[in-house]
Amino acid sequence: MKLSDLKQELEKLGNHKQSELLGRFFKTGKGEYGEGDIFLGIKVPDQRKVAKKYYDLSLKDVQSLLNSKIHEHRLVALLILIEKYKKSDDKIEIVDIYLKNTKNINNWDLVDLSAHKILGEYLLDKDRKILYKLAKSKDLWEKRMAIISTAAFINKNLFDDALKISEILLNDKHDLIHKAVGWMLREIGNRNQAAEEKFLKTHYKKMPRTMLRYAIEKFPENKRKFYMQK
Repeated sequence: MKLSDLKQELEKLGNHKQSELLGRFFKTGKGEYGEGDIFLGIKVPDQRKVAKKYYDLSLKDVQSLLNSKIHEHRLVALLILIEKYKKSDDKIEIVDIYLKNTKNINNWDLVDLSAHKILGEYLLDKDRKILYKLAKSKDLWEKRMAIISTAAFINKNLFDDALKISEILLNDKHDLIHKAVGWMLREIGNRNQAAEEKFLKTHYKKMPRTMLRYAIEKFPENKRKFYMQK
C-alpha cells in the first residue's frame, strides 16, 4: 500500500461543497480554534473504509499524514493508528507516536475519535500521570485529550480519574473543554448517577453553564431544574 495511492483515493472522495461546510463547522477562520485547517469534504464512514484498506501503511507514512495540513489526512492517520493499536503486540510504539503528535491532533473530532481508543485503553492498567500533565497543559487539545481519554476508564466503571481531571478543568475558559467535561460527567451518570451527583453537589454552583447542561442532560426534569437554579 502506497501513501500516494491513499492520498489519491481521498482526493477522489472529496466534495468541494462539503469542504466549505466543514470549514465553517470546524471554525477554520482567522482567530478561530481550527484556523488554517483544510478540508477535502469527505464523510467519516468513507474515511474509515480508506483507513481499513491502508491499515498496513508504514508508520513513517502515517507520520507524514499526521503532519499534513489537510484534516482528512490526519483523521485517516489516526484511524490507521487505532487499527494498528488493536492488532499490535508493541502498543507502546503506537502510544508514543500518538503523544508525540498532540500538536497534529488539533481539532475536537480528531481528539474525540482517538484519545480513549489509544491513550485511554493503554492506561487502563497503568499509571495515569500523563493525563494529569495533559490536563494542566496550556494547549486546548491536550486538555481535551486528557478528559476524553477517561472514557476508556468510565466504560469499565472506573470514575476516579475522570472526576479528578474534571475538577482540574472546572475553571477552564474554553467552551470545548466545558462540553467535553460535561460529556464525561454525563457518561459517569449513565452508569452511576450517585457518583455523578456527588461531584455535582460539590461543584455545580461554580461550573460553567455549558458544562453543567451537558452533565445533567439525561437527568429527570425536576433534577435538571434543581441544578440549573444556582
